[in-house]
Amino acid sequence: MFDTKIAIVLRDNLATWQALNVTAFLTSGIVAQSPDVIGEPYRDREGNIYNPLSVQPVIVLAADQSTIATIHRRSLDRDLRTCLYVEEMFSTGHDSANRAVFAQFAPSDAKVVGIAMRADKKLVDKITKGARMHP
Repeated sequence: MFDTKIAIVLRDNLATWQALNVTAFLTSGIVAQSPDVIGEPYRDREGNIYNPLSVQPVIVLAADQSTIATIHRRSLDRDLRTCLYVEEMFSTGHDSANRAVFAQFAPSDAKVVGIAMRADKKLVDKITKGARMHP
């Protein structure tokens, strides 16, 4: 049905609030990169209007630190622009602080806790190989 796939990979040892927070942040990055992923507003039987949602499903996967680092490297090797959340961002409170702490790390030393991507299905499957469905 879709030529593309949206996948979010979370580190498998996050607290529930962290996993939800990272998923929300990474989803906003996908929408910013691909505004066409958002559909039309929803309307209930009484005519109340609700915000539009994604037109395609989002798969949420889990991986250990080593596997998520490999997924990060694969995305870079294939020049796929992704959304990335590093562990140190949990200690910040706003966007500019997030970007400042993010800039302190390179792919070799980043403690990635979440990565999201939207690309061709086969490419996403190759990049996320080794991750499993999030419990």
